[in-house]
Amino acid sequence: MRLDSPSPSRRGFTLVELMLVVAIIAIISAMAIPALTSSRMAGNEASAVSSLRTLSRVNEQYRQRFSEYAPSMSDLVTQGYLDAIIGSGVKSGYDFSAYLGGGLIWTCSCVPVTPGGTGDRGFYVDQSGVIRFVSMGVAGPLDSPLD
Repeated sequence: MRLDSPSPSRRGFTLVELMLVVAIIAIISAMAIPALTSSRMAGNEASAVSSLRTLSRVNEQYRQRFSEYAPSMSDLVTQGYLDAIIGSGVKSGYDFSAYLGGGLIWTCSCVPVTPGGTGDRGFYVDQSGVIRFVSMGVAGPLDSPLD
């Protein structure tokens, strides 16, 4: 037997076999990527809602201690009510903008940093503790409450 001619047991894959494997991987990826993107957006939205619930709860705790709502999110961070991630205003693909003003009212809304990429819905909460949402936009006090 010659060394320069491979035996049938030492042959590699043909080009057609490799192309078939690549095509199968491409088809599976094309089906999986949209599902992963929508799962990530759902996770970001759940994180935003959870952060708003936390913000509502800690604002009530702050009011119980100081007889008014916190003037800003940085005050909540300084007093140890919020972590620095939520206090920074951006978390899990959502941008949080809060009017905490002190006194007896406060509001916070959050929108996706990249609409359609990091989330689809905008959320809102105020001193009532009711979280509201709107599809693609900035939610406000008259929008639908979250179930």
